[in-house]
Amino acid sequence: MKQILLERYGQPEEGLRCADVPDVGAPGAGEVVFDVLAFPINPADISFCRGSYRLKPPLPATPGAECVGRVTAVGAGVSHVKPGDLVINLQRENWAQQRRVKGDDVIAAAPGIDIQQAAMLRINPATALLLLTDVVDLKPGDWIVQNVANSAVGRLLIRLAGPRGVKTMNVVRRDSLFGELKSLGADACVVDGPDLADAVKAHTREAPIRLGLDAVSGRATARLSACVGEGGVVCNYGSMTGEDPVMSRNALISGGQTLVGFILGRALGTRSLDQVRAIYADLGQQVTKGVLSAPVETVYPIEDIKEAVAHAQRGERSGKILVAPNGPV
Repeated sequence: MKQILLERYGQPEEGLRCADVPDVGAPGAGEVVFDVLAFPINPADISFCRGSYRLKPPLPATPGAECVGRVTAVGAGVSHVKPGDLVINLQRENWAQQRRVKGDDVIAAAPGIDIQQAAMLRINPATALLLLTDVVDLKPGDWIVQNVANSAVGRLLIRLAGPRGVKTMNVVRRDSLFGELKSLGADACVVDGPDLADAVKAHTREAPIRLGLDAVSGRATARLSACVGEGGVVCNYGSMTGEDPVMSRNALISGGQTLVGFILGRALGTRSLDQVRAIYADLGQQVTKGVLSAPVETVYPIEDIKEAVAHAQRGERSGKILVAPNGPV
């Protein structure tokens, strides 16, 4: 079978290789084998290849934080999935044609779900949902502000916030994105800059904002904090700048704000397996109904991984870059 190997940290397209390796073999007791149908190339995967991600295993290593697959065999004791089922995998190392994992690491995908959308189900939809539910006890009518609002997480968060009655203030780098985000249900959009707080207040009529969601870091965190009301929370879940988040001492002390961090693995780790399965069952149903979706720009074969990761690093794409290891999806 084919498997992607990262042989040196640095520029991803220079360190990756599509290798021929032995098949994974038959499943043991409590294990599942599945063919990988599609996987997305996420920013975290790019950081992993560069060696700047929080996980930096010995090389060679296989990247891949998420995927969708079709079960080919199950071992003794596995009853929640069967051969032919579509599954998402909670474990990493998914840039390969086939995986063999513990049965509890796979979750059945919703029947009828689009394969490309299912490939992107594990991380971004769950992140958007739990950012809305786990950080602050938001009520209908509450405002939140988020930067990188045109990202996959940002777009999903807009869709998820609307039915909850939570209003979204969406910060982006160019006003050409306003129409698209408002079509998703964004309540207001502003362009980031030194006068961000004033622009936000003009839209909210100075209504307090309880939660700021930051995926840029650096000075952008401080600009977002200036939009958040007294006693509010700024939650950092990424760093497009590669910098640490910066907040003013005045915001923390006089404003009583709190800076917290979010990572999906920790949020899911506080829940039982049944609760995790329920989260993905609900998200999968919303994807199947068309409530949640993420745009895809193109799909590459696994042999073209170098071209795929180069494409994933280009700015102003129209959607996610996917790879289909076992043929078109």
